[in-house]
Amino acid sequence: MNQVTGNETVKLHYTGKLGDGQVFDSSLQREPLEVKLGEGKLIPGFEKGLVSMKVNEKKTITIPKEEAYGEVEKSLFQKIPNENLPPEIKPEVGMGLMSQNPDGSERQLRVADVKEGFIIVDANHPLAGHDLTFELELLEIK
Repeated sequence: MNQVTGNETVKLHYTGKLGDGQVFDSSLQREPLEVKLGEGKLIPGFEKGLVSMKVNEKKTITIPKEEAYGEVEKSLFQKIPNENLPPEIKPEVGMGLMSQNPDGSERQLRVADVKEGFIIVDANHPLAGHDLTFELELLEIK
């Protein structure tokens, strides 16, 4: 295969950056990402950016938040009374927590604020509300 059409398995290196240039993820110091396209495993803008790339090609793409993790949703902020927290937890802003959903699945939360007697947790994806830039290098098309 000469170029990505959108339904193949690809292997690539990537570096993801926020608008201010801060790197939030990179595969350069580990194994390349290998993923089958068209299965919804990647954010839409990332997958779109791979289409028409050729092996060994490098390019930089900018993904608007709407094609990444979306806007920050205020409905995903929740007030949790301190008595609902395990006693060994001393919450701090930015701390990650895990919550179990009624169906048994887990959800990552982030402490957004600490108040007297309660905390505010944020269930938005940490990259929600951000446009993202990725430097891509396509290594292989299978």
